[in-house]
Amino acid sequence: MTYQEKISGFGELSLVPVEPDRHAELLHGWVTQPRNSFWGMGTHTLEQVHEIYAFIDSLPTHHAYLVMIDDEPVGLFQTYQPEADPVGERYSVQPGDIGMHLLLNPGRRHARGLTTAVGPALARFLFRDPAAQRIVVEPDVRNQFALRRLEAEGFTFASEIDMPDKRAQLAFLPRARFEADHSTPA
Repeated sequence: MTYQEKISGFGELSLVPVEPDRHAELLHGWVTQPRNSFWGMGTHTLEQVHEIYAFIDSLPTHHAYLVMIDDEPVGLFQTYQPEADPVGERYSVQPGDIGMHLLLNPGRRHARGLTTAVGPALARFLFRDPAAQRIVVEPDVRNQFALRRLEAEGFTFASEIDMPDKRAQLAFLPRARFEADHSTPA
């Protein structure tokens, strides 16, 4: 386990590193669901999903974690160093930038309000590293749910960028803005 935090109203959130051999089937079930189409893996086979996460696992610049609530998997959280990712070719990377992707796929028990509860915890995880100064995201411009969520969480929208697989909205959350808006849980 990489990180733990009590999430009021939900339980114990933990981040567990993805183990491709162990978790590929679970991840394949999530990324191929129509409601998760913005993840861009809707037609991938189980083998392709395994290969992608084995590749990510081999990189020192990219990391994938299962988001767990009380030991139940509810999502996938990925972090990356923008300078080692295609997004870094599309904006001026600053020292302390850290990228993230989030796919939540909760069961009925955790569906309502989970995104709002988990977002600040994941930012706290990223900002544990004193070198991390700004969270970078680039969701698909058509993903209105993600864009509204990011705006509510205090992200500042920058330009739209063309990524290899999508038109994306570049957005940033500086550490100072996050810390001003969120207190550390007790």
